[in-house]
Amino acid sequence: MKNNRCTATIGWSRLAWLPLAACALASAGARAGGHFDVDDAGTLDAGQCQYEAWWGRTGPEPVTGLHLGPSCRVGPVELGFSFDRLSAEGIHTVIAGPQLKWNFLGPAADAPLSAAISLGAVFDVRRGGRAGGQLVLPVTWRPSGSLQIHANIGADWATGTGARTPRGGLAVEWALDEKVSLIAERSRASGVWTSRIGGRFSLTPLISVDVSASRTGPRGVNGFVVGLNHEFGWK
Repeated sequence: MKNNRCTATIGWSRLAWLPLAACALASAGARAGGHFDVDDAGTLDAGQCQYEAWWGRTGPEPVTGLHLGPSCRVGPVELGFSFDRLSAEGIHTVIAGPQLKWNFLGPAADAPLSAAISLGAVFDVRRGGRAGGQLVLPVTWRPSGSLQIHANIGADWATGTGARTPRGGLAVEWALDEKVSLIAERSRASGVWTSRIGGRFSLTPLISVDVSASRTGPRGVNGFVVGLNHEFGWK
């Protein structure tokens, strides 16, 4: 399950670029994207689990983010848990919470059109467990075997304030071969636009590495993320 960004309110207002940087790194939601913001409509196969881990850095006085997100297919749904730690200038924020994803249209991996619903809750561990959350509808269209287009629409609820903001995005994923895919996306969360481009490199059929660069907000905050995705059977 991918962890989607900007559901946490981070108290770094003394530097104006820090909330933008947090939006470029912080993420509570669903599968497919690894660290990418726009999710696809796929879920794990029955009897499969996976974990996603990534590290990112952004901003002139860097914000760093660390994410760990295990998930498993349980019956018709994918259940997961996300853990994120953001750090900047000696300030640390830790958010964690459960996630659920259900594919209700086109569950087959090669279905030309598929759709899912993704729900997530997050709790600010260092600030009294203040809650936030996310609801996203991911849709995937496969015009060919090597090309996928993902669209997201939904909303975030910020921890602490409960303020609701819309989220959405569009991504194109192109498989050059069985081992390399290129991904480009444009997404909006918490009123901030992010452009991201990167690649996914399969080390084995079940293990892949993601690398991407991003540019967020009107000030063009630059970021870099590297991630690891590992899928395995549990029964």
